[in-house]
Amino acid sequence: MLGDGTVVHGEGFGAVGTAVGELVFNTGMVGYPETLTDPSYAGQLVTITYPLVGNYGVPDTEATDADGIRLNVESSRIHARGLVVHDLPAVASHRSLVSTLDEWLHREGVQGIAGVDTRELTKRLRSAGSSMAAMCVSDSEIDVEAARRAMEGHDYASERLVESVSTRSEARYGEGRPIVVIDTGAKNAILRNVRRIGHSAVLVPWDTPASHILEMDPAAVIISNGPGDPLHCGPTIEAARELIKSRVPTLGICLGAQIIALAGGASTYKMKYGHRGQNKPCLDVGTGGVYVTSQNHGYCIDPESLDGSEFDLWFTNTDDKTVEGIRHSGGRCIAVQFHPEASPGPYDCGFVFDELARLAGEGSPA
Repeated sequence: MLGDGTVVHGEGFGAVGTAVGELVFNTGMVGYPETLTDPSYAGQLVTITYPLVGNYGVPDTEATDADGIRLNVESSRIHARGLVVHDLPAVASHRSLVSTLDEWLHREGVQGIAGVDTRELTKRLRSAGSSMAAMCVSDSEIDVEAARRAMEGHDYASERLVESVSTRSEARYGEGRPIVVIDTGAKNAILRNVRRIGHSAVLVPWDTPASHILEMDPAAVIISNGPGDPLHCGPTIEAARELIKSRVPTLGICLGAQIIALAGGASTYKMKYGHRGQNKPCLDVGTGGVYVTSQNHGYCIDPESLDGSEFDLWFTNTDDKTVEGIRHSGGRCIAVQFHPEASPGPYDCGFVFDELARLAGEGSPA
């Protein structure tokens, strides 16, 4: 059931129950194991526009690399509250298959619905914007009025989701001088990229103060992606403000970019339907280069607020001209709205991590 009272019927799969969340759409063709386990989708019901979803099943979600970082998923569990697809194949096939998509959702206690015209649903979302919805999967007749009541009082914008997805304790992956990753919903691919550029990754809770981070003598700091309104991340904004002042090389990704912008005097706003998918073109305003990026965000930096802030524009979205990247005027803090770690998506922007490594290799701040 949509927020306007429209009832959409389909064939339920996964777990039995009712899930309430913000209904959003994703334009990706592949990568549903990574998408569903991306903590940025916490609190949301995901509609995938590509018509066939689940044909290659689900790989081993427990497999890890030599550093103990999970390989095939972006966190330890599904964070999306529900999944809407057009066609769920009866048979899945892949050399890495461990379970089917519906078996995985059932095991994780997550609802799914198939047989929906997802492209028509996406057209509605693009017209009306992302909205609250209730998804019901039942072994008997659906109680529409119960679903309507379940939505009452729910508002995605007011949910404090970062607190529910962040780690509660510190964890270190690999060897070398650390890059501290502030976990506001961090993806495993971020940790893997930290290892790729030659550092250990130290994951810390979202509300870790800057003083504790600086005690670790980090080569750099990353403020990760994550769900919800950045204004709910007060402790992280304060930490970012102190890190900027300390001139420790810092990278913000997605929600982390919004947090860094707020710390530097800019402002953010909620988008009508956001950017979600693996085919979003972004322009480097300095070089004129255009990159295809992976994105998942419903909030954005207000471009007008950059005037008078501590930041200069770095990237813009070629479709709607929204802000996709900023650089601090001091030169040791960068932030991107897209996902340079991809997973799923193109790897065009892995150079962002290389840029962080370059900043980290410049020596101690003056």
